[in-house]
Amino acid sequence: MSNPNINWAAIDTNPKFQALHRKKTMFLWGLMIFSTIYYFLLPIGAAYYQDLFKIKVWGVVNFGILFALSEFVVAWVIAFVYSKKANAEFDAMAQEIINDIKAGA
Repeated sequence: MSNPNINWAAIDTNPKFQALHRKKTMFLWGLMIFSTIYYFLLPIGAAYYQDLFKIKVWGVVNFGILFALSEFVVAWVIAFVYSKKANAEFDAMAQEIINDIKAGA
């Protein structure tokens, strides 16, 4: 729940919080750009590189189907990468900010 004694304006102006926000925002924008490009490679490839997407890999399975299924794998990898980065770095930075606030209160 929200603690009415916390000075949220002070947290917002805290250089550590700003560094955390900037670092997290840049990381998320990178993941977003990568995922958007990867997502649009499927319709672009299916429209302009049909010969590539028709290549049979195994039985009736072709490169296009595998690429479409890889979208799911990439989504899970992005989630895994974010969770590892958040647990290792962002959470530690947030905990440092919390400790500073508790020490100052």
